[in-house]
Amino acid sequence: MKEDRLGKILTVGGAILTAVFCLAPIGVMVLTALAGRPDFLRPEVPLAWTVDHLRAVLTSEAIHFPEYLRNSLLVSAASAVVAVFLASLAAYALTRMSLPGRGALLLLILAVSMFPPVSLVGYLYRIMASIGWINTYPALILPYVAWTLPLSVWILVSYFTRIPRDLDRAGLIDGCSRLQILLKIIFPTAAPGIFATLLLAFIFAFNEFLFALMLTTDYSARTVPVGIALFQGLHGQTPWGEIMAAACLTILPVVLLALFFQRRIVQGLTRGAVKE
Repeated sequence: MKEDRLGKILTVGGAILTAVFCLAPIGVMVLTALAGRPDFLRPEVPLAWTVDHLRAVLTSEAIHFPEYLRNSLLVSAASAVVAVFLASLAAYALTRMSLPGRGALLLLILAVSMFPPVSLVGYLYRIMASIGWINTYPALILPYVAWTLPLSVWILVSYFTRIPRDLDRAGLIDGCSRLQILLKIIFPTAAPGIFATLLLAFIFAFNEFLFALMLTTDYSARTVPVGIALFQGLHGQTPWGEIMAAACLTILPVVLLALFFQRRIVQGLTRGAVKE
C-alpha cells in the first residue's frame, strides 16, 4: 500500500516538474511581452504592464510581422497539403501493390530524411537562384514538401496497412480505378490518420528556419521564424519586448491547432500504430 502511494506521489511530482520545465519558458515569454521593461524580474525595477509591444508588432510597418505570419501560413499549408497528397499515393502503392524490396524502399525513404538540411541548402540555393525562384513561395514550398514527405509516408503507410484490402476488391468489382478507390474509399476511411499527418506536416513546415533564412531576402516571402530572428538587425539593438510579443502571436496558430485537434492527432497516430 505504501509502495503504491509512493509511486503515485513520484508520478504526480514528476508530471508537475515536467510541466513546469516545459511551461516556464513560455511563461517568461508572455511576461516579457507584457512587461514595460525586459528586466522586470529584478526586484529594484518597478513592475509595469503594457500592450505596446503587441501593438507595435501588429501595426509597425518596419517590423512586417503580419506579412511574415501570412507567408508562414500560406507556405506551410500549401506544403503540407502537397506532401500529404503525395505521401498518400506512395503509401497506397506501398501497402496495396506487390512491390519488390518494399522494406528496403521504406528504409531508403527513412535514410533520405536523415540528411541534415545544412548539407543541402547550398546546392538548393544555387538551383533556386538559377531558375529565379529566390524570395518566392515555390522556393520554400518545394523543400518543405521534400522535408516532410518521408515522415508523412511512414505515418500513412502504418495507417493504410490496417485498412482491409477487401475494400479495394469491392471497389474494383464496382468498376472503380485505383485512383478512385484511393479518393473515394481509402481517403474517407483513413481520414483521422491523414488529418493527423496533415497537422504534423503543417507544424514542421511552420517552424522551419534554415531554408527560409537562405532562400528569402525580404518580407514578401520571409516566414515568421526568420522575421523574428532578424528583429535585432532591423532595430540595431535587441527589442526583447517586440521579439517576445511576436513569438507569443506566432505560437498561437500551432497551439490552437494542437488544442482543438489533439484527440484527432492522437487517434490518427495510435490507430495506425496498432494493427487489429
